[in-house]
Amino acid sequence: MGKQFDAFETAHTDFIAQQHMFFVGTAAPEGKVNISPKGMDSLRVLAPNRVIWLNVTGSGNETAGHLLAVPRMTLMWCSFTTRPMILRAYGTARTIYTRDAEWTGLAEQLPTLPGARQIYDMTVEMVQTSCGYAVPFMEYREDRATLRKWAEDRGDDGIATYWETRNQTTLDGAPTGLIE
Repeated sequence: MGKQFDAFETAHTDFIAQQHMFFVGTAAPEGKVNISPKGMDSLRVLAPNRVIWLNVTGSGNETAGHLLAVPRMTLMWCSFTTRPMILRAYGTARTIYTRDAEWTGLAEQLPTLPGARQIYDMTVEMVQTSCGYAVPFMEYREDRATLRKWAEDRGDDGIATYWETRNQTTLDGAPTGLIE
């Protein structure tokens, strides 16, 4: 059976630190629900009720658009190795863009990645653990270099053009706030 907690406990943060990927889920009041896998060591638990993660440029920008409409966010980690567990964090989040005054202080706590687009700052309201008995065993080999190389090859100007042409709206046409 699942257990619920008001905040991350040490065992939870230890579990998070061992995972190579996590998933983020958001939804606007209407339209598509978005669930995205994330990696690249881009997440930090700053406090028992606070998580930040760095979002790099990708094909879509659903999370930013959804949070402008409804600030709900769910993060999920699951073990693909020895310990069968799923960990979810439920809460609200806000988007920090590269132009925002808070960017520098938060970015210093995260890896430097090409194409960095947003930092999501999440206030955790509930943590839930559940069994991961149906999650298959899989071995981690390494992070993919594809997204990093893609961003490096484009450079800052190419990334800015990509944001302008591909990342300003969600799949449902809602604004993402990426470019003022």
